[in-house]
Amino acid sequence: MRITMVGTGYVGLVTGACFSDMGNHVTCLDIDERKIATLRRGESPIYEPGLSEMIQRNAAAGRLEFTSDKAKAYASAQVIFICVGTPSRDDGSADLRFVLAVAEDIAHEIERLGAKGAGKTVVVKSTVPVGTTHRVRDAIRAVTKVSFHIADNPEFLKEGDAIQDFMKPDRVVCGVDDEATGETMRALYDPFVRQGNPIFILDVCSSEMVKYASNAMLACKISFINEIANLCERYGANIAAVREGMCADKRIGNQFLYPGLGYGGSCFPKDTQAVVSMGRATGLDCKLNASVHEVNQDQRRHFWAKIERELGGDLRGKLLTFWGVAFKPRTDDIREAPSLTLMQMALDAGAKVRAYDPVALEHLAAEMPSVERAKDQYSALDGAEALIICTEWAEFRSPDFGELRRRLRRPLIVDGRNLFRPAQVTSEGFTYASVGRATARPT
Repeated sequence: MRITMVGTGYVGLVTGACFSDMGNHVTCLDIDERKIATLRRGESPIYEPGLSEMIQRNAAAGRLEFTSDKAKAYASAQVIFICVGTPSRDDGSADLRFVLAVAEDIAHEIERLGAKGAGKTVVVKSTVPVGTTHRVRDAIRAVTKVSFHIADNPEFLKEGDAIQDFMKPDRVVCGVDDEATGETMRALYDPFVRQGNPIFILDVCSSEMVKYASNAMLACKISFINEIANLCERYGANIAAVREGMCADKRIGNQFLYPGLGYGGSCFPKDTQAVVSMGRATGLDCKLNASVHEVNQDQRRHFWAKIERELGGDLRGKLLTFWGVAFKPRTDDIREAPSLTLMQMALDAGAKVRAYDPVALEHLAAEMPSVERAKDQYSALDGAEALIICTEWAEFRSPDFGELRRRLRRPLIVDGRNLFRPAQVTSEGFTYASVGRATARPT
């Protein structure tokens, strides 16, 4: 098929590259000329393992191209995916200006093409509140009488594993208004589900709700395990042992039940807040989802209090080192990252902050220029009062504790990701504070 992706952000770029890798001709459209120039050089503007190589391979084969020319992008496309951002407004609702602006552009192009533009399928892939896909349909119909099809197709990509998620999805969800559009979407995704995983062809509203329901459930699990971890600390239980015993129940499972600093990234907390906003718009108080977000934000404050206790309360002039800036490993995304909240708390307390992350330091420089950026994980420690771990990068899991001891002013590790066994750390002479476990001290 001939496909156009509108927007070369995370979703649009990964989706477009993967569709082209399966033999489709894909045009990626973006109004950012610098981003288009970067992509034409075969470089990915985002960090995602394997994405640059996939872009280069398919561009060289003539299956993947990049343009800022709307007329060119829409002219021969059979399927047009809308993949632009839907940022949160101050009240938590989704800002749909970009989605609706793209709908208007598509409408004018379909009208200009006339009969040649008939039959195009417009797919909303951006995460949007229930009812938005039909708003897109109505916005296009307000401009042109030329026939077209509409669909919703939520994404379920994990940053850091997005290519694997797309090429071998657990499930594909599509929302359509008619059987013919459903067959188009099925034909598009059939090559990705040869292993037998399902393609769900639903009504449009149900498809839109699946995305929010899925992310709201994952957010709930994260906040739940963190609340239990906080109880463990107060009662002397070990969250690692509690988690093992709990997750052995097949009804519960173990996914997203790891204690830590709470969620972040492009989907969380945006989607949880959007669920609350959708409820508010209809007079429904979504108490559970509102509480999930409150617990998540409190987790950062709880962890910061632990840092202050270990350092004696007064942090003025003290240097703190943070390992990890990105909200999770294998990505450079720092949106809603717990590290940013904690570093700001440190700065507000009068401390000096130094950070190291394998890939996210450039974004940190733009977001928090007052934070010193280290060239490697060990030089980041020089003269610091404590090491604070915020992201579970693989290279942090087996550090040289002797090197840590030589470089830190005091042997203190405050670990927001529970990377180590307490006995292992205390045997190296460190005080070790983690999540859901008693603070361990050397004997």
